[in-house]
Amino acid sequence: MRYESNPILDKLPQHLRQYIKPQDYKDYSPIDQAVWRYVMRKNVDYLSTVAHKSYVQGLEKTGISIDHIPNMYGMNRILKEIGWAAVAVDGFIPPAAFMEFQAYNVLVIASDIRQLEHIEYTPAPDIIHEGAGHAPIIANPEYAEYLRRFGEIGCKAISSAKDFELYEAVRYLSIIKEAPGTPAEDIEKAEQHIEELQQNMGEPSEMALIRNLHWWTVEYGLIGTLENPKIYGAGLLSSIGESSWCMTDEVKKILYSIKAAHTSFDITKPQPQLFVTPDFAYLSEVLEEFANTMSLRKGGLSGVKKLIDSKDLGTVELSTGLQISGKFNSVIEHDGKPVYIQTAGETALSYREKELVGHGIEHHPNGFGTPVGKLKGINIAIEDMSPRDLKAYNIYEGERITLEFEGNIRVSGKIITGTRNLRGEIILITFEDCKVTHGDNIIFEPSLGLYNMAVGEKVVAAFNGPADLSSFNLMTHKISSTTIKPEKSPERRKLEQLYGQIRDFREGTNTTISRNKVFKEVCDNYPDDWLLSVELYELARRNQDNDFAVEITEHLEAVKQRNPKLGHLIDDGLALVDGVTAAS
Repeated sequence: MRYESNPILDKLPQHLRQYIKPQDYKDYSPIDQAVWRYVMRKNVDYLSTVAHKSYVQGLEKTGISIDHIPNMYGMNRILKEIGWAAVAVDGFIPPAAFMEFQAYNVLVIASDIRQLEHIEYTPAPDIIHEGAGHAPIIANPEYAEYLRRFGEIGCKAISSAKDFELYEAVRYLSIIKEAPGTPAEDIEKAEQHIEELQQNMGEPSEMALIRNLHWWTVEYGLIGTLENPKIYGAGLLSSIGESSWCMTDEVKKILYSIKAAHTSFDITKPQPQLFVTPDFAYLSEVLEEFANTMSLRKGGLSGVKKLIDSKDLGTVELSTGLQISGKFNSVIEHDGKPVYIQTAGETALSYREKELVGHGIEHHPNGFGTPVGKLKGINIAIEDMSPRDLKAYNIYEGERITLEFEGNIRVSGKIITGTRNLRGEIILITFEDCKVTHGDNIIFEPSLGLYNMAVGEKVVAAFNGPADLSSFNLMTHKISSTTIKPEKSPERRKLEQLYGQIRDFREGTNTTISRNKVFKEVCDNYPDDWLLSVELYELARRNQDNDFAVEITEHLEAVKQRNPKLGHLIDDGLALVDGVTAAS
C-alpha cells in the first residue's frame, strides 16, 4: 500500500490503483511552499470577489490551507465528510481513467507543484490546479454530483486510436515545458508534433467530444449571467493570470450548451472564449443531452464501428442484456444494421455487469462471434419467444437445426444447452458440430469446437471498457514519459535553505534568524529572485521596520527593471502585504 486508504478509496478497483503514487510530502521544498502560499493568498484575495461563492466556502470545508501545500492524508480526513477522497498521481493520466476516478468520488491530484518561473500558469497539472482549483468547489453538492456523473458517463466514452497518441504527446509536452533547462527547440518540436496530430484526428471520437465538455465546464467554466459571470472552473481558479484576464472583455462569453462539445481547445494557451452556465443543475442537463448521442445509449451499427475503430477493449450490449466484452475487429452489416459481430483475442460474456459462469477469457481466448437480429421470415425475435414458441421452431436442446438470420447469416448445428437470465429469458444458445456461414463464406466450422450463439435482436449499447472489471487483466498502465526531477545545484539548495529560514521565522519555529543577513545574501547571490524578498517585505511591514521595508522595495524595483515581466507579480505581492497590514 503506497497511500493511506479510507472507505471511499477502498472501493477503487485495482486497475485504477495502479495510477496512484505516494505524495512524498517531504519532497516539497521551502520554495515550493512559498509558491503555493503566494498563489493562494493572491487567489483568495481576488477570487473572493469573482469566484462562485462555493469556492471560499469550499476552502474551509475541505481544509485547504493558504499557508501550506495540502497533505493528501489530511485532505482525505476532511473530504470524506462530503463523501469524497483524493489521491496523488504523476501528471496527466489517460482521460478514461481520470473520469473513472471521478465516478468513484475520488479527486485525482497531480502532486507535483509548478516552478517559481511558471507561477502564473503551467501546462502540466499540479497540486495548485488540482488541490486549490478542483477540491474546494466539490464541497457544493450539486456540482459534486455533476462531477461524479460526468465521470460515470465519460469513462464509457469510446476513444479513437489517435486519441491515445495525442494524450501521450500532450503529456510529454507538459513535462518538458515544466522541466527547467529544456531547450527551446525541444519544446517547439513537441508543440509541432501536437499540432500535426490535431490536424489529422479525423472525425472526433466520443472521448474527444466529452473532453471538450469537461474542459469548458470543470476546467474553464463560468457561472451566472453573461454580464456578471463568476468563476468555478479549476483551470481559472488556479491561474492567477487567467482568472483576472478571463473577466475582461477580451475573452468572449458564450451561453453554455451542447455546442461546447464541438469547440476544441488549446491546452498551451489562454482561452479566447469561455462558456457561462446559469447554474450547476444546467450542467447536468447538457451532460444528459450529450449522453443521449453516445453509443452507450444508442448502440447500433455505428456503436460497433466506433469500437472497431478504437482498437481497444470495449463492450457491446444486446437487447437481451447479454454483454460481449473484447476487442471488436469486424462487423457484417445489412440494411444499416449489424447482423454479425466479431471480436479478436480474449473475450468475456456478462449479464448486468457480472461475468457469466463458464464464459470468461479462459473460455473465449481466441475471440467471439455471433449473429444479431431476427430470423428470416419470422416476425418474432428469438428473445421474445415463449418456451412453446421455441419448441415449435425446434430451438430446443438435442435438436439439430438450421437458423437463417436476416442478412444471409446461417447457423447449423445441434443445440446442446441454453443459458437464461434471472427472468428466465434465453440469452445464449450453445451448439456442437456447428457451421456458421455468411453467404458462401464460412465464419465458423465444427472443427473449432462448441459454438456459443448470443441471443439478441439489437445492439442497444456500445461502450469503452469491459462489462465486468474482473474479467480482464487491466493492470497494463505503462508511462512513456515521467515527470523530470532535475538534480539541484548547490546554489539552488542554498536558496531553498534561505526560503526555509524565513518560513521558520514567520511561523515562529526559529526567531533567531537575521532577516537582514538573509536579504543581503539574496541581493549578493540571487539578484533576480523576487519571491523571497516579497516575504521579507511582509515581515518588515509586520514588525513596522519601515527602513528595512524601503530597502527591500528599492531592491525589488531594480529586479523589475531587469525583468519587466516580473513587474506585476512583484507589485501584486507587495499590494497583498500592504492591504493586510493596513487592515490590521
